[in-house]
Amino acid sequence: MASDTSFWSPALRGLVPYTPGEQPVIEGLVKLNTNENPYPPSPLVVAAIAAAAREGLQLYPDPQAMALRRAIATFHGIDTAQVFVGNGSDEVLAHAFFAFFRQNRPLLTPDISYSFYKVYCGLYGIEPALVPLDAAMRIDVTQYQGVCGGVVIANPNAPTGTSLALSQIERLLQQQPDSVVLVDEAYVDFGGDSAVGLIARYPNLLVVQTLSKSRSLAGLRVGFAAGQRHLIEALECVKDSFNSYPLDRLAVAGAVAAYEDRAYFETTRAHVIQSRDWLGRELQALGFEVLPSQANFLLVRHPGHDAAALAAGLREQRILVRHFQLPRIAQHLRISIGTPQQCAMLVDACRALTAQA
Repeated sequence: MASDTSFWSPALRGLVPYTPGEQPVIEGLVKLNTNENPYPPSPLVVAAIAAAAREGLQLYPDPQAMALRRAIATFHGIDTAQVFVGNGSDEVLAHAFFAFFRQNRPLLTPDISYSFYKVYCGLYGIEPALVPLDAAMRIDVTQYQGVCGGVVIANPNAPTGTSLALSQIERLLQQQPDSVVLVDEAYVDFGGDSAVGLIARYPNLLVVQTLSKSRSLAGLRVGFAAGQRHLIEALECVKDSFNSYPLDRLAVAGAVAAYEDRAYFETTRAHVIQSRDWLGRELQALGFEVLPSQANFLLVRHPGHDAAALAAGLREQRILVRHFQLPRIAQHLRISIGTPQQCAMLVDACRALTAQA
């Protein structure tokens, strides 16, 4: 009798997959654990998806998703040929890791960042070289020097929420002119500075973004990369060797509409930023240490209370937050920004928990 894994490819047996945030179905749940936008997508998005569903689903979608690439290019002031789109930024990131970082040199990436980066390294046989965040839990670009096979950072970083100025991104690009520097901007619309405007000057820069966060489309799965044409061509080569039709007709229609309704985008992201700043002040008043955030979440710790116990106590009150049992952040909680009502419920619950001896 063959063992349970005897039919697996050898490389798969040692692979540790990414663990997504919990998605439970609990009545009355305040879900602040997966950095989803608390507001629904634009009504124009819903209408566009409904219209797309009425006709053409028997046909394959445009394999190049040109309508969406044009919408993204117009928004960012770049050329359509400088845009690549995929099934969520996770797929775009995966293609980039395969296209650029399977080198005979290590990939530089922060020790505390999006944990999928390490998974991609394991999947594609890439050696990661983890660069420690500094004492303030920030990326120090001066530590990203020397020979490497590439650099991957999130800006703003996750799960810390801290952000680098564009001058620091430029310094990083100048330090590694012979390697691709990938800047993952999943949360940039909540206060960070996008590096898309730098791609004309830096042939080694690839910027990745998602529509899951600031445009409330986590359920639609749309992401993109921006870079000079030679980088986009590499991504297209990987994509067309894997799945020629990664974005369906509904996703393209909804994503285009999301870019067209700029007023809705600006309003909802402003609401999230306002709630984030309010929540940070309230938690600090309760004794929490709160890292400065330019994302739609906060990373916090309470010096007098165990993080796992706080997370369990919040869960008992039907409030979910994210607790990572990882070095350096095991005593931290990552709290997604909800509606004002949800944030107020969280503060009330934390007040009760921290008042306990």
